[in-house]
Amino acid sequence: MSNPGQPTIRIGDSGSVVLRAQRALRRTPNLGVELDGKFGPHTESAVKDFQADSRLEVDGVVGPHTWHALPDGGPMPLLKEGADGDVVHDLQRVLSEGKDDWGTLPGPIDGKFGPKTRASVEAFQRWGHVEVDGVVGDHTWAVPLHAMNATLETAVGLKYV
Repeated sequence: MSNPGQPTIRIGDSGSVVLRAQRALRRTPNLGVELDGKFGPHTESAVKDFQADSRLEVDGVVGPHTWHALPDGGPMPLLKEGADGDVVHDLQRVLSEGKDDWGTLPGPIDGKFGPKTRASVEAFQRWGHVEVDGVVGDHTWAVPLHAMNATLETAVGLKYV
């Protein structure tokens, strides 16, 4: 099970467990799901669509069967200056491939999140209309890459969840 031990949630709920469900729904992929941690009408509608597509009982409630059918809703890593490793390497690769869209290269693709990678992330955040802080968190991972029908997180790879 990709979302073990999660409580049943429904419209009106909020918090980190709702954010986990919203991330999972975006990975179905339903790029229209907003990552705000609030289980409102839009999240309920996305849950119902997922349940119908998965041949589950369509009630808009995320209970054990829906949690089991959803992809992993865990967060991608939080990346900022000083981070390193394979996920940074893959982020740099995706940022390099989109340089024509956001205009700033991340520097060498070396798996080290330095000032040039930060500048590229900031350019990407401006392009994606999210908070520009140079940190790759939930909202930056969720930016749609329009031409590829993907998000930054799916382009980098969900293996880091």
